[in-house]
Amino acid sequence: MFVEDTIFITGFPGFVASRLVKKLASSQTQIFLLVEKRFIEKAMQEVENICESTAVPLENFFLIEGDITQEDLGIAAGDLEFLQQVVTTACHLAAVYDLAVSKETAMSVNVDGTKNVNAFVKSLPKLRRYLYVSTCYVAGKRRGTILEKELEHKSGFRNYYEESKYLAELEVEKLKGEIPLTIVRPSVIVGDSVNGATTKFDGIYFLINYLLRHPALARLINVGNDSVRLNMVPIDFVISAIVAIFRDSRATGKTLQIADPSPLSTAQVFDTLAEVISAKRSIYTPPPKLVEKFLNLSFAPSLTGLPHHAVPYFFHTQNYDSAAASDILALYQISCPHFSSYAKNLVKFARENPNL
Repeated sequence: MFVEDTIFITGFPGFVASRLVKKLASSQTQIFLLVEKRFIEKAMQEVENICESTAVPLENFFLIEGDITQEDLGIAAGDLEFLQQVVTTACHLAAVYDLAVSKETAMSVNVDGTKNVNAFVKSLPKLRRYLYVSTCYVAGKRRGTILEKELEHKSGFRNYYEESKYLAELEVEKLKGEIPLTIVRPSVIVGDSVNGATTKFDGIYFLINYLLRHPALARLINVGNDSVRLNMVPIDFVISAIVAIFRDSRATGKTLQIADPSPLSTAQVFDTLAEVISAKRSIYTPPPKLVEKFLNLSFAPSLTGLPHHAVPYFFHTQNYDSAAASDILALYQISCPHFSSYAKNLVKFARENPNL
C-alpha cells in the first residue's frame, strides 16, 4: 500500500473527531487513533462504519489505546516508538467540552493533556503539520471583536472550560516557532446543516427543546436580545474547514477562527426557531436584564431547560473575526451557511430524537 500521509488523531470516537476521520480517510492515508480503553469497543464500531461508508480498507486504520493525561499519552513503549517513526501529521481534538466541568478535570484533561500531546508531537522527526483544535471561547469574558491573532488577556473566564482551553492554547502557541503548527478556534458547534444530526443536546438545543415543549406558549416571550450575537457553526462546515486548513500550507503558523461571519442576534435566533417550530414569531421581548435575572433564579432551569451555566452566553457581547480563515476557505469555495437556512434541520432532528 502506497501511503502519502500518516495521521495521528486524539479525541476519537468523539463527535468532531469521528467526522474528521471520515473526511480524511483515503486509500493513501494511514490513520492512527488514540482511544481511551473505555471507548475501544465504540471506536471499533465507528471505524467499521467509516470503512463501510468510504470504502477505505480497514487496514488503513489503527486504534492505539492510551490517555492524554498520562506521560507518553499512556501509549505502550513499542507502539510509541513505532508512531514516532511514521507519523507525519497530527491533530489534537481530545478535550472536556462541558461548561460545568470541575477545575480538577478541566486542568488535567485540557491543560496537562495538551502538554503531553505537545511533547509527543515534538518527538516526531517526520512531522509536516500539527493542528490543534481550540475554541473561540478562549476569549473568556472579553467583550467586542475578538481577532484571530489575539490570545492573551486578563478579562477572566465564565467557567473552567474556558480557562483550561485558554491555558492549553497558550501552551500550543509556544510551539509556533518550533514546528509547523496551525491552531483553529471553532465557535459554537451545532448539528449537521443538511440532516441536523448531533450527538448531544446542549447550547442552542436548550432553546430548541424549550420551544418544542410548549410551542404556542413558549414562543410568545422572546428571551433573547438584539445586542448579543450567538455565533454558531454546523458540524459539516467545521469539518470541511478543518480539512482544508489542515492541508493548506498557507495556514502554517496561524491561528484561524472558524466562525459565522454574519451571526444572528439571540433575539433573531429565538424568532427563527419559533417560526420553524410554531409558524409564528414572538410578540414581546422583555428587557435583557430582566430576562437574565429570571433565568438565574433557582427554579428557572426546571421551567426553561436552560442550566445556569449556559445563561451568560445569551447576554455577553462578543464577536469573532474570521477574516484570515475565510481567505483560505474561499479558495476551496467553503463558507458558513446562514443559520436561517438550516435551523429547520436542527429542529427536525431534535423532534425525531427526543431521548438523545
